[in-house]
Amino acid sequence: MPSVMGLLKERERAARQRVEILQAELQEAEAALERFVIARETVGQLLAEPRECEQKPVVRDARPVPVAGAAPGSVVPV
Repeated sequence: MPSVMGLLKERERAARQRVEILQAELQEAEAALERFVIARETVGQLLAEPRECEQKPVVRDARPVPVAGAAPGSVVPV
């Protein structure tokens, strides 16, 4: 019959192994989270910058340039 101390040491060892596994998983999850935050911030910065293709063309006279409406099913940026 195993001793009480032996059983406790066995359980302690198993708990330590589980903690080490969970800490490794936590580090991986934190790294993934950091990558997603950086990606989101980068995309936000890129979307905030005006693009040359979206700038209005230079018009020499004062007449307004006609703009076509949004097509059904098109996505309008925020």
